Amino acid sequence: MFWERSKIVYKSGEDIELIRQSAEILGQVHGLISNEIKEGISTLKLDKIAHDFIKDHKAVPSFLNYRGFPSTLCISVNQTVVHGLPGKYELRNGDIVSIDCGVLLNGFHADSAYTYSVGNITTEKKNLLKATHDSLYKGIENTKQGLRIGDIAFAIQSYVENLGYSVVRDLVGHGVGKNLHEEPEVPNFGKRGKGLKLIKGMVLAIEPMINVGKKDVYQENDGWTINTDDGKPSAHFEHTVLVTDSQPEILTTFKYIKEEQKL
Repeated sequence: MFWERSKIVYKSGEDIELIRQSAEILGQVHGLISNEIKEGISTLKLDKIAHDFIKDHKAVPSFLNYRGFPSTLCISVNQTVVHGLPGKYELRNGDIVSIDCGVLLNGFHADSAYTYSVGNITTEKKNLLKATHDSLYKGIENTKQGLRIGDIAFAIQSYVENLGYSVVRDLVGHGVGKNLHEEPEVPNFGKRGKGLKLIKGMVLAIEPMINVGKKDVYQENDGWTINTDDGKPSAHFEHTVLVTDSQPEILTTFKYIKEEQKL
């Protein structure tokens, strides 16, 4: 996966304000893409729309050319978990598609993902999307000073496993700031009360990746695309979140996404 090893960096008030500015552009990207998600549009066209919008706002796509990644968006359809490459594929009625995007502005990144439905999707997929979406917020509820990484992980894992889903183990959330991927790792599975203690000023990308079937995944020969082993659907939602001395603050936003009110 994308990764950079670095020590944990606690963000100042000024740093956080700069992340908010990146996050605002990122939220608008998701809003723009949400209006374009429909049967017949190619994933490459979606990527170009996002790229042009980010550039027009004097920002930089975080993913483009990062460790050789060739695109602005990771676009992952149906059984693709994450890191799908935009291309000629045209969305079809019944697809679900994860759009993962990062924006770099004024030296700081923001990172978020949302899984969209295309036309009429099955009840199985609807339930998966809702469970994964809700598990993100279960994790965020536990992103509090004095708790631990394991509390975030346990909240996500216990919620989705009680509904019969599985948690991808090979991929995790992460810190975010001047680097797109910073310490600490934030897995979506773990034990309550275990792991690194959360401290004010940490900024974390929390991103449950949840499968209908088994947890196992594999990487395609392109070196990027991660699929479920059993070919069953997967969903992915992500926010960039600040640890404060009170309630967690979600720095990214889904408010521009037209589907958000339906979930």
